[in-house]
Amino acid sequence: MKNPLLEIIGLDQEYKTFKGPAKVLNGVDFYVHEREKVGLIGESGSGKTTTMKCIMRILPEQQAKITHGEILFKEKNLLKVRRGYGVKGISMIFQDPTASLNPVFTVGQQLIDVAKYSKVLGNSKGNLNKKSLDLCLKTLSDVNMADPERIMKYYPVQLSGGMRQRICIAKALIGVRDLLIADEPGTNLDVTIQDQILRLINQLVEERKNSIILISHAIGTMKNLTDRVYCMYAGTMVEVAKTEELLIKPLHPYTVELLASVPKLTGEGVSSGIPGTPPDYLKVPTGCRFHPRCKHAMNKCKQEKPSIFNLGNDRKVSCFLFEN
Repeated sequence: MKNPLLEIIGLDQEYKTFKGPAKVLNGVDFYVHEREKVGLIGESGSGKTTTMKCIMRILPEQQAKITHGEILFKEKNLLKVRRGYGVKGISMIFQDPTASLNPVFTVGQQLIDVAKYSKVLGNSKGNLNKKSLDLCLKTLSDVNMADPERIMKYYPVQLSGGMRQRICIAKALIGVRDLLIADEPGTNLDVTIQDQILRLINQLVEERKNSIILISHAIGTMKNLTDRVYCMYAGTMVEVAKTEELLIKPLHPYTVELLASVPKLTGEGVSSGIPGTPPDYLKVPTGCRFHPRCKHAMNKCKQEKPSIFNLGNDRKVSCFLFEN
């Protein structure tokens, strides 16, 4: 089988704090094939965004440290890429469109700068400004922005939340990209706009034949937008399966509890949620990080970290219940 487009192998990462290292990522394994749509779910603070920022090489150098593992993109080790400059061939749409756009520059200035300095036009001869402008106008049209010429003259504050998010999508899509990372792109938007944004991203990915990693708390949207889903808890990948299989029959105790917490349209009562609280990364539990909250926990779970058990058909679970 062809090597994955992106592969993370045994990634450990920690943040420096005054109280000591906060050990966030612990042995993360993750991969994405060409033209594959992969979802990533988990509670807030489970390390989803940190994992994506490790891929992009944009974590602050003074506070964040990758202590072990590899990140391979097209078989190239991204850990050798200089921090803070991003990675060629990968774009990321962040959660907050307001924080992602510079308030003192117009939309046009920001998009044209991306077109010029990302070198998506190559060694273009002639009027680079004109070619950059044409590319930006086309990209704005691709994200369904009405009257792109007028929008280019606006400042971010003059646009609605949904329009700002479309601008961020346009920034991410300017030029050729192999992999798009969408980190909860509809978090700050109302539900109708969220649906529009997610459908737009899916449409553009299909048209451009990109791969995508979609992070979302709207777990139900994963069914139509992704091929496989990873479930993450406290900096560890606990389960991965084809999307429909995971949503219909989750196996890891955490995935079961997480999906049971999702409100149902049938109104079958209110979920009590997952017992307990996520661990403090300064004092992470020994063994399986979920064992203090797990009703199936055994003595072995408190002492040893479970391996990833391969159940076949692209399904893997990190839990001793499936050891045999």
